[in-house]
Amino acid sequence: MTFPAGIEALAIAGPTASGKSALALLLAERLPIEIISVDSALVYRGLDIGTAKPSLDERAHVPHHLIDIRDPRQPYSAAEFAHDARLLIPQIRARQRLPVLVGGTMLYFKALRDGLDPLPPADAAIRAQIDQQARARGWPALHAELARIDPATAARLPPGDSQRIQRALEVWQLTGRPLSDWFTARPAPASSSHHGHGGIAGHNAPRIALFALEPQDRAWLHQRIAARLDAMLAQGFLAEVRALRARGDLGADLPALRAVGYRQAWQALDSAGDASLTPAQLAALRDQATAATRQLAKRQLTWLRGMTDRTVLPICQDTQLTELADELARHLPSAGLNTR
Repeated sequence: MTFPAGIEALAIAGPTASGKSALALLLAERLPIEIISVDSALVYRGLDIGTAKPSLDERAHVPHHLIDIRDPRQPYSAAEFAHDARLLIPQIRARQRLPVLVGGTMLYFKALRDGLDPLPPADAAIRAQIDQQARARGWPALHAELARIDPATAARLPPGDSQRIQRALEVWQLTGRPLSDWFTARPAPASSSHHGHGGIAGHNAPRIALFALEPQDRAWLHQRIAARLDAMLAQGFLAEVRALRARGDLGADLPALRAVGYRQAWQALDSAGDASLTPAQLAALRDQATAATRQLAKRQLTWLRGMTDRTVLPICQDTQLTELADELARHLPSAGLNTR
């Protein structure tokens, strides 16, 4: 394991349920760190069980940032994340601690690494038109249309991801440019450019050692996904979603409630009229949420493989997390990171 000189922070990226948060907490037992969440669902208050949000005890033991900073009605963008993370990193370093970015929202990592061109704002009339087409033809048909005009974006979206398909088609109609064109990397200014194994370069980007926790056994990851979903259901996930529905000011179209698991639970409670789910309905919800989570993990791994400057942390069993934390802790101080 090698590190570039002069890095300012560490990043632990990976697919959902791969152990990123557990690895970061183990690292916190070995080094003085503060965690910056890189997760588009953890920013929302009230979305706790279904996001596997770190507990209050864990957050009391290790400072966490960018968690519970928005009401579910308030969207939070990748550009906002990049801005907030760039402010947090030097603040954490000034406290003589190591900033560790942890999460699986790959667009957030990209925004921090490369910057993002400003996307056009939403257009209600165009969205209504796309929704009307979806009701008439179905989202898979619109996904096929997207594949013709923007194959790169269509390739990373499942045919049922209505929110992102709609946005991609909207951007195309507004600008005549595929959404994928807007996410091309910007060249870094010479003064901030940093290249090398594990390093990242980007538009005003801090110098970050990027590590990818990548399962080597798909069955192991799938088992962890299923076990985590069962644990969430046992902890009261459906009651949490019912509480969100009971507010009366939230809808399934909000980005917060399109998060994996919440989307499927919301739809299941819609179908049940908010009554208790039958065993068959609960089994269907479990199957749908598991499949959606597996799809998410596959997309996250695709993003990671495109980050060719990452350092891969291979994993195929839970016990390896302790070994990886030990290895990271041994190497970081000698890399010139100010960890004390």
